[in-house]
Amino acid sequence: MRGVVSKILLRLLGAALMLGANASAWAVDIQALHVSTAADSTRLIFDVSGPPDYKLFEIGNPDRVVLDIRAAGFSTGFAAPAGKGLLKTLRTGKQGKGDARVVLDLATAAHPKSFVLPPDSRNGYRLVVDLYPRDKAAHDAVKSVTALAAKPRNVVIAIDPGHGGVDPGATGSSGTHEKDITLAVSRELKRLIDKQSGMSAVLTRDDDTFIPLKERYQKARIAKADLFLSIHADAFASGDARGSSVWMLSSRGATSEAAHWLADRENRADLVGGVSLDDKDNTLAAVLLDLSQGATLEASGSVADEVLRALGRIGPTHRGYVEKANFVVLRSPDVPSILVETAFITNPAEEKRLSSPAQREKLAGAILDGIRNYFRATPPPGSLFAATAAREKPERLGGRKAPPVDTAAFAADDPDREILARIPKS
Repeated sequence: MRGVVSKILLRLLGAALMLGANASAWAVDIQALHVSTAADSTRLIFDVSGPPDYKLFEIGNPDRVVLDIRAAGFSTGFAAPAGKGLLKTLRTGKQGKGDARVVLDLATAAHPKSFVLPPDSRNGYRLVVDLYPRDKAAHDAVKSVTALAAKPRNVVIAIDPGHGGVDPGATGSSGTHEKDITLAVSRELKRLIDKQSGMSAVLTRDDDTFIPLKERYQKARIAKADLFLSIHADAFASGDARGSSVWMLSSRGATSEAAHWLADRENRADLVGGVSLDDKDNTLAAVLLDLSQGATLEASGSVADEVLRALGRIGPTHRGYVEKANFVVLRSPDVPSILVETAFITNPAEEKRLSSPAQREKLAGAILDGIRNYFRATPPPGSLFAATAAREKPERLGGRKAPPVDTAAFAADDPDREILARIPKS
């Protein structure tokens, strides 16, 4: 009897060892998958047990996106969710001896982007794949110069509500999350801007979504924005810190981004200030990029001064000057960019004000005043601000008013004018 029991125990031990070996065979376990949709994209979030080593590629006829994760397997409880948005169906399987493969069957042609989120207090590692429709991206990127030249254009302000989604930002003593305040202020600012003649605004996010920093300023470039404005709420260990502040990119940040752009062939093939760098030698490309960045930094400083001055008229400012830092979100090489810390969310009194719709409207109104003052002083060519300035301050020739300039005809004669007009003048 004892011998039989010993044999059974040995068999059970062997089975347990085999199960243990199988359980630890994968470097990464794919535990769960969540799919959500936004207005212009579909997001897939994979919960994984560790940092994934993966590759992502596209296949046509039919349209698919394939995700391979090295030395990975699917947990026992993993279940493929139903398709939605740009995701039609999803299939999982093995690739080679030890890799996991996920095939995304698409409802229509889409371009994938991906990134990995590190663990936080609530979640482990997550692999995020965003799908963007190809046709929409192409449609948004193409604009008719003839239509733009028919009448003065609006200046476009890209408003970036800081944080979002899995990134709540700072949290006030009453539990208010920075991501919610920044979205509320940004929506209010957009509402006010869109009511102005000659101005329009776009949001980098209009819901509780996480967006990588570089993707935020790329959205501004795609929208042909004249200004990028990132909205935040400050935080400090002491609850006494108070006041608004305005930031721009430091020269060190501009220098590092220039090196990145020149080294990255994909970026060099992009337009910087309307000029492609891909067909230029390194010296000429560096000069062109330096000129664009120099003008962009100068314009950023000017608009930052105006916004800080306007904020100072409605409440205290944390500093009496524009501050500079190497913020990734401000690194666009050809769109003037500033970051506004609306107030200290860690200060109970300021947290209360930020939670008030009336105070947020007042705050957004002050930011609008600063932006509007900048564009009145430095009107972009081809804009309604420029046309208004031309009417209010006509040239004089021999004591007589010069005839009004036909801006539409001028733009039609020079097809490059609309593109070059968006490069800020030094």
